[in-house]
Amino acid sequence: MKLWQGVIVNALLFLALSGFFQNSFYVENIWIALGASLVLALLNMAVKPILVLLSLPITILTLGLFSIIINAGMLSLTAAIVGSGFQFRTFGTAIWVAILMSLANTLISSRITSDNRR
Repeated sequence: MKLWQGVIVNALLFLALSGFFQNSFYVENIWIALGASLVLALLNMAVKPILVLLSLPITILTLGLFSIIINAGMLSLTAAIVGSGFQFRTFGTAIWVAILMSLANTLISSRITSDNRR
C-alpha cells in the first residue's frame, strides 16, 4: 500500500477498533485517528526496523510471534506521543489491536494489489 492509503486505512481501523474495544481503547475523533495513524507510519519507518533487527534472535526463537509484541509496542509508543486523545488501557489491549490491525492490513493490501493487477 502507498503511504497515504495506509494512513487512511489505519485511521479507519483505529476508529473501528476503538468501537470494538470501547472500555480499553479510546480514540477521541477522526482527526486524532489520522494523526495517530501518521505518527504510527513515521515510527514504523524510523524505529521499527531497528527494533526488528535487535530482536531478531527472539523473533526466530518464537517463530515470528515476537513481531506482534513489537507492533503492540509501536502502538503504545504512538499513544504516548499522540496524548490523551488516543489511549490504551492495558498493553494486552495494544496486543489485540496489533493482531487485528495486522490481519486487516494484510487482507486490505492483498485486495488492493489484486485490483491493481487487473
